[in-house]
Amino acid sequence: MLCIGSCFAEHIGSRLEQLKFPTLVNPFGIIYNPVSIVRVLEKLLSGTDYTEKDLFENLGLWHSYDHHGRFSHPDQSTAFQQINQALNDARQFLKNTNHLLLTLGTANVFVDKQTDTVVANCHKMPGQTFDRRRLTVEEVATPLISIFRRLKEEWPDLEVIATVSPVRHLRDGLLENQRSKATLLLGLEVACKALPFVHYFPSYEIVLDDLRDYRFYEKDLSHPNSMAIDYIWDYFENAFFTDKTKALCQRISQLTTAATHRPFHPASEAHQTFLKKQLSAIEKLQKEYPSLDLTKEKEAFSEQLL
Repeated sequence: MLCIGSCFAEHIGSRLEQLKFPTLVNPFGIIYNPVSIVRVLEKLLSGTDYTEKDLFENLGLWHSYDHHGRFSHPDQSTAFQQINQALNDARQFLKNTNHLLLTLGTANVFVDKQTDTVVANCHKMPGQTFDRRRLTVEEVATPLISIFRRLKEEWPDLEVIATVSPVRHLRDGLLENQRSKATLLLGLEVACKALPFVHYFPSYEIVLDDLRDYRFYEKDLSHPNSMAIDYIWDYFENAFFTDKTKALCQRISQLTTAATHRPFHPASEAHQTFLKKQLSAIEKLQKEYPSLDLTKEKEAFSEQLL
């Protein structure tokens, strides 16, 4: 599973990683708008690396307009080396990927006046550097359909799960946030109708129309909190997981939760018995599913044995 898009993609990707799905989350960092998401997917397919000429300096850091700020660095050479390492790791991962999870955050974009290019991140450049506008439904749908087709041609088993992030962009104002989300929803509707391997998951609707309460948001009243994410995850499991997969996830979740347990009396007979039971469960699970990597959990239990 390759997860790309807004911070909501990271929430779902994190859950998949915890359950030991082979998952890569946002190799370019968090990206909110569909044009920039399409551009980084095209970069993955292109076979070309970034060069130092693709970076620019601002406020003592070197940045890329395709990347989140976590890739920025005071040293230009280090910045582009880290960017290319992540790029090539993602290309290798994509060769074995059969599911793409895409989360769109906003249809409002910043366009670099000098290059007429939509940027993924402004990196605190002066406001006069950009024009700001909202994409049209066609500008959302057309490039998505094109890149999805190219990916499907390269990997025929690929399935795409597309969603609109429930994170509200309140700095745009309530009305503009709704118009932006509506544009994304309509654009994805066009893409899903055009391509049978593209599936829409209604995370935005679950939060806005089902939960409908600020107790499901963080203090900023914009980002869904852990309760909301748990609620969405249940829907995600029921939508895309078979009963066999859900049963396996339950077994893995029990082990990963147990591995974080810190006992009051680690030398007690009861805890030592508990550790041996967990190690036995890991051994059994790995015999059934040899590809599962439970090394971290096995080490957590083994180091407590006396």
